[in-house]
Amino acid sequence: MNSITLHSSLVLQPPSFFFSCRSQLKPLSILSSTEIRRFHAIPRLSISPSSTPKTPFLCCHSSSIGAAIPSEEGAIPVLTFEDFVEKDWSFLDSEDVHQNNTRIISAGGITETSKVLVSMSSEEFVDQLVDTSPCGFLLLVHESLFTLALVKEKYDDRVKCWQGELIHLPDKWASLDVVFLYFLPALPSKLEQVLGKLARHCSPGARVVISHPQGREKLEQQRGEYQELIVSELPDEMSLQKAAALQSFEVVEFVDEPGFYLAVLQFAGSTES
Repeated sequence: MNSITLHSSLVLQPPSFFFSCRSQLKPLSILSSTEIRRFHAIPRLSISPSSTPKTPFLCCHSSSIGAAIPSEEGAIPVLTFEDFVEKDWSFLDSEDVHQNNTRIISAGGITETSKVLVSMSSEEFVDQLVDTSPCGFLLLVHESLFTLALVKEKYDDRVKCWQGELIHLPDKWASLDVVFLYFLPALPSKLEQVLGKLARHCSPGARVVISHPQGREKLEQQRGEYQELIVSELPDEMSLQKAAALQSFEVVEFVDEPGFYLAVLQFAGSTES
Protein backbone atom coordinates (compact mmCIF):
# COMPACT_ATOMS: atom_id res chain seq x y z
CA MET A 1 0.00 0.00 0.00
CA ASN A 2 1.22 3.47 -0.77
CA SER A 3 2.49 5.52 2.14
CA ILE A 4 4.15 8.89 2.61
CA THR A 5 6.04 9.51 5.83
CA LEU A 6 5.81 12.97 7.37
CA HIS A 7 8.55 14.52 9.51
CA SER A 8 6.01 14.69 12.34
CA SER A 9 6.29 10.89 12.55
CA LEU A 10 2.70 10.55 11.35
CA VAL A 11 2.34 8.07 8.50
CA LEU A 12 -0.30 9.04 5.95
CA GLN A 13 -1.85 6.47 3.69
CA PRO A 14 -2.44 8.48 0.49
CA PRO A 15 -5.08 5.97 -0.68
CA SER A 16 -7.40 7.47 1.96
CA PHE A 17 -7.55 10.98 0.56
CA PHE A 18 -7.65 13.14 -2.54
CA PHE A 19 -5.96 16.41 -3.29
CA SER A 20 -8.91 18.53 -4.43
CA CYS A 21 -7.14 21.36 -6.16
CA ARG A 22 -8.21 24.63 -7.65
CA SER A 23 -6.35 26.98 -10.00
CA GLN A 24 -5.04 24.58 -12.63
CA LEU A 25 -4.34 21.74 -10.18
CA LYS A 26 -6.23 18.62 -11.18
CA PRO A 27 -7.81 16.21 -8.68
CA LEU A 28 -5.39 13.51 -7.56
CA SER A 29 -6.53 10.07 -6.45
CA ILE A 30 -4.13 7.46 -5.20
CA LEU A 31 -6.81 4.95 -4.32
CA SER A 32 -6.87 1.65 -6.12
CA SER A 33 -10.24 0.51 -7.40
CA THR A 34 -10.35 -2.21 -4.73
CA GLU A 35 -9.65 0.24 -1.93
CA ILE A 36 -12.26 2.67 -3.24
CA ARG A 37 -14.94 0.00 -2.97
CA ARG A 38 -13.93 -0.69 0.63
CA PHE A 39 -14.42 2.89 1.77
CA HIS A 40 -17.83 4.36 2.48
CA ALA A 41 -16.53 7.92 2.28
CA ILE A 42 -13.47 9.55 0.79
CA PRO A 43 -12.47 12.75 2.63
CA ARG A 44 -10.76 15.57 0.83
CA LEU A 45 -7.86 17.94 1.41
CA SER A 46 -8.45 21.26 -0.27
CA ILE A 47 -5.53 23.12 -1.85
CA SER A 48 -5.93 26.67 -3.10
CA PRO A 49 -3.63 29.56 -4.01
CA SER A 50 -2.43 31.92 -1.30
CA SER A 51 -4.34 35.18 -1.07
CA THR A 52 -1.06 37.10 -1.18
CA PRO A 53 -0.25 38.14 -4.78
CA LYS A 54 2.88 36.66 -6.37
CA THR A 55 3.54 34.37 -3.42
CA PRO A 56 4.53 30.84 -4.49
CA PHE A 57 2.42 29.03 -1.94
CA LEU A 58 -0.70 26.92 -1.89
CA CYS A 59 -2.94 27.18 1.14
CA CYS A 60 -4.23 23.83 2.38
CA HIS A 61 -7.29 23.97 4.57
CA SER A 62 -7.87 21.65 7.49
CA SER A 63 -9.75 18.46 6.83
CA SER A 64 -10.60 15.29 8.65
CA ILE A 65 -9.02 12.16 7.25
CA GLY A 66 -10.71 8.89 7.97
CA ALA A 67 -13.18 6.38 6.61
CA ALA A 68 -15.64 3.74 7.62
CA ILE A 69 -14.73 0.18 6.74
CA PRO A 70 -16.48 -3.12 7.35
CA SER A 71 -17.05 -3.71 11.07
CA GLU A 72 -15.14 -6.98 11.12
CA GLU A 73 -11.99 -5.07 10.22
CA GLY A 74 -12.41 -2.43 12.92
CA ALA A 75 -12.60 1.34 12.54
CA ILE A 76 -10.00 3.80 11.31
CA PRO A 77 -9.74 6.84 13.62
CA VAL A 78 -10.45 10.25 12.14
CA LEU A 79 -7.38 12.52 11.99
CA THR A 80 -7.78 16.28 11.77
CA PHE A 81 -5.07 18.43 10.22
CA GLU A 82 -4.65 22.11 10.99
CA ASP A 83 -4.32 24.55 8.13
CA PHE A 84 -0.87 24.52 6.59
CA VAL A 85 0.89 26.15 3.65
CA GLU A 86 2.09 24.06 0.72
CA LYS A 87 4.88 25.78 -1.21
CA ASP A 88 4.79 25.72 -4.99
CA TRP A 89 7.90 23.94 -6.32
CA SER A 90 6.68 23.66 -9.90
CA PHE A 91 9.52 25.87 -11.13
CA LEU A 92 11.87 22.91 -10.61
CA ASP A 93 10.25 21.20 -13.60
CA SER A 94 12.12 23.27 -16.17
CA GLU A 95 12.30 22.73 -19.91
CA ASP A 96 15.42 21.64 -21.78
CA VAL A 97 17.15 19.95 -18.84
CA HIS A 98 16.91 16.33 -20.01
CA GLN A 99 20.48 16.21 -21.29
CA ASN A 100 21.93 17.83 -18.17
CA ASN A 101 19.83 15.56 -15.96
CA THR A 102 21.44 12.66 -17.80
CA ARG A 103 24.87 14.00 -16.82
CA ILE A 104 23.74 14.35 -13.21
CA ILE A 105 22.35 10.81 -13.03
CA SER A 106 25.45 9.37 -14.70
CA ALA A 107 27.65 11.05 -12.09
CA GLY A 108 26.00 8.95 -9.40
CA GLY A 109 27.32 5.67 -10.81
CA ILE A 110 24.11 3.83 -9.95
CA THR A 111 24.00 0.02 -10.13
CA GLU A 112 21.05 -2.36 -9.82
CA THR A 113 21.80 -2.89 -6.12
CA SER A 114 22.41 0.77 -5.20
CA LYS A 115 20.49 2.43 -2.39
CA VAL A 116 19.67 5.91 -3.70
CA LEU A 117 18.32 9.05 -2.04
CA VAL A 118 17.06 12.07 -3.99
CA SER A 119 16.56 15.39 -2.20
CA MET A 120 14.37 18.29 -3.36
CA SER A 121 14.20 17.24 -6.99
CA SER A 122 11.75 17.87 -9.76
CA GLU A 123 9.20 15.23 -10.68
CA GLU A 124 10.84 15.11 -14.12
CA PHE A 125 14.20 14.15 -12.59
CA VAL A 126 12.61 11.27 -10.67
CA ASP A 127 10.92 10.09 -13.88
CA GLN A 128 14.23 10.09 -15.74
CA LEU A 129 16.04 8.37 -12.88
CA VAL A 130 13.46 5.59 -12.64
CA ASP A 131 13.40 5.10 -16.42
CA THR A 132 17.16 5.01 -17.01
CA SER A 133 18.83 3.79 -13.82
CA PRO A 134 17.18 0.84 -12.06
CA CYS A 135 18.39 0.50 -8.48
CA GLY A 136 17.75 -1.60 -5.40
CA PHE A 137 16.16 1.18 -3.33
CA LEU A 138 15.00 4.72 -4.14
CA LEU A 139 13.93 7.30 -1.56
CA LEU A 140 12.63 10.79 -2.39
CA VAL A 141 12.94 13.43 0.33
CA HIS A 142 10.97 16.58 -0.33
CA GLU A 143 9.27 19.40 1.53
CA SER A 144 6.22 19.27 -0.74
CA LEU A 145 3.56 16.75 0.22
CA PHE A 146 1.89 17.39 -3.14
CA THR A 147 5.06 16.50 -5.08
CA LEU A 148 5.50 13.34 -3.03
CA ALA A 149 1.89 12.32 -3.65
CA LEU A 150 2.30 12.74 -7.40
CA VAL A 151 5.44 10.58 -7.38
CA LYS A 152 3.82 7.99 -5.12
CA GLU A 153 0.76 7.76 -7.33
CA LYS A 154 2.98 7.12 -10.35
CA TYR A 155 5.48 4.65 -8.91
CA ASP A 156 3.78 3.08 -5.87
CA ASP A 157 6.28 0.87 -4.02
CA ARG A 158 9.12 1.53 -6.49
CA VAL A 159 9.83 4.87 -4.78
CA LYS A 160 9.76 5.51 -1.04
CA CYS A 161 8.76 9.02 0.03
CA TRP A 162 9.58 11.05 3.13
CA GLN A 163 8.39 14.60 3.82
CA GLY A 164 10.62 16.91 5.83
CA GLU A 165 14.07 18.47 6.04
CA LEU A 166 16.96 16.27 4.99
CA ILE A 167 18.86 16.82 8.25
CA HIS A 168 15.97 15.17 10.12
CA LEU A 169 16.03 12.00 8.02
CA PRO A 170 15.36 8.93 10.22
CA ASP A 171 18.31 6.68 10.99
CA LYS A 172 16.56 3.64 9.50
CA TRP A 173 17.55 4.82 6.01
CA ALA A 174 21.27 4.16 6.17
CA SER A 175 24.05 2.62 4.08
CA LEU A 176 23.14 4.82 1.12
CA ASP A 177 25.26 4.40 -2.01
CA VAL A 178 24.18 7.49 -3.96
CA VAL A 179 22.67 10.79 -2.81
CA PHE A 180 21.41 13.45 -5.23
CA LEU A 181 21.16 16.94 -3.76
CA TYR A 182 19.30 18.09 -6.84
CA PHE A 183 18.48 21.60 -5.63
CA LEU A 184 20.77 22.41 -2.71
CA PRO A 185 19.75 26.12 -2.53
CA ALA A 186 16.33 25.03 -1.27
CA LEU A 187 17.81 23.45 1.85
CA PRO A 188 17.80 25.84 4.85
CA SER A 189 20.61 24.01 6.65
CA LYS A 190 24.29 24.88 6.24
CA LEU A 191 26.32 22.72 3.87
CA GLU A 192 28.42 21.41 6.78
CA GLN A 193 25.25 20.25 8.54
CA VAL A 194 23.92 18.53 5.43
CA LEU A 195 27.17 16.69 4.78
CA GLY A 196 27.47 15.79 8.45
CA LYS A 197 24.04 14.21 8.33
CA LEU A 198 24.81 12.34 5.13
CA ALA A 199 28.06 11.03 6.60
CA ARG A 200 25.95 9.11 9.11
CA HIS A 201 23.79 7.63 6.36
CA CYS A 202 26.29 6.86 3.59
CA SER A 203 28.16 3.63 3.01
CA PRO A 204 31.95 3.76 2.43
CA GLY A 205 32.61 4.96 -1.12
CA ALA A 206 29.14 6.47 -1.50
CA ARG A 207 28.68 9.37 -3.89
CA VAL A 208 26.93 12.65 -3.13
CA VAL A 209 25.96 14.56 -6.28
CA ILE A 210 25.21 18.27 -5.88
CA SER A 211 23.70 19.85 -8.97
CA HIS A 212 21.75 22.54 -10.72
CA PRO A 213 20.81 21.49 -14.28
CA GLN A 214 20.77 25.12 -15.48
CA GLY A 215 23.65 26.56 -13.46
CA ARG A 216 24.22 29.73 -11.48
CA GLU A 217 22.74 32.13 -14.05
CA LYS A 218 19.36 30.41 -13.87
CA LEU A 219 19.64 30.10 -10.09
CA GLU A 220 19.97 33.87 -9.71
CA GLN A 221 16.94 34.37 -11.92
CA GLN A 222 14.98 31.88 -9.83
CA ARG A 223 16.14 33.56 -6.63
CA GLY A 224 14.64 36.84 -7.78
CA GLU A 225 11.28 35.17 -8.43
CA TYR A 226 11.18 32.70 -5.52
CA GLN A 227 12.97 34.39 -2.64
CA GLU A 228 10.95 32.46 -0.07
CA LEU A 229 12.05 29.11 -1.50
CA ILE A 230 15.70 29.67 -2.42
CA VAL A 231 17.46 30.17 0.88
CA SER A 232 21.10 29.14 0.32
CA GLU A 233 23.86 29.09 -2.29
CA LEU A 234 25.66 26.71 -4.60
CA PRO A 235 29.14 26.38 -3.05
CA ASP A 236 32.28 27.36 -4.93
CA GLU A 237 35.00 24.73 -5.26
CA MET A 238 37.14 25.93 -2.35
CA SER A 239 34.21 26.20 0.06
CA LEU A 240 32.97 22.78 -0.99
CA GLN A 241 36.37 21.15 -0.49
CA LYS A 242 36.66 22.63 2.99
CA ALA A 243 33.16 21.54 4.06
CA ALA A 244 33.62 18.09 2.50
CA ALA A 245 36.94 17.41 4.24
CA LEU A 246 35.40 18.10 7.64
CA GLN A 247 32.91 15.25 7.10
CA SER A 248 35.24 12.71 5.43
CA PHE A 249 34.14 13.50 1.87
CA GLU A 250 36.44 14.09 -1.08
CA VAL A 251 35.51 16.23 -4.08
CA VAL A 252 36.15 14.03 -7.13
CA GLU A 253 34.46 16.16 -9.81
CA PHE A 254 33.51 19.81 -10.01
CA VAL A 255 31.86 21.65 -12.90
CA ASP A 256 30.69 25.24 -12.48
CA GLU A 257 29.58 26.61 -15.82
CA PRO A 258 27.04 29.43 -16.41
CA GLY A 259 24.46 26.90 -17.60
CA PHE A 260 25.35 23.84 -15.53
CA TYR A 261 26.56 23.02 -12.02
CA LEU A 262 27.79 19.62 -10.88
CA ALA A 263 29.85 18.58 -7.87
CA VAL A 264 30.52 14.95 -6.99
CA LEU A 265 31.71 13.99 -3.53
CA GLN A 266 32.88 10.54 -2.46
CA PHE A 267 32.58 9.37 1.13
CA ALA A 268 35.94 8.26 2.53
CA GLY A 269 34.74 7.54 6.05
CA SER A 270 32.74 4.73 7.58
CA THR A 271 29.16 4.49 8.84
CA GLU A 272 30.53 4.35 12.39
CA SER A 273 32.46 7.64 12.09
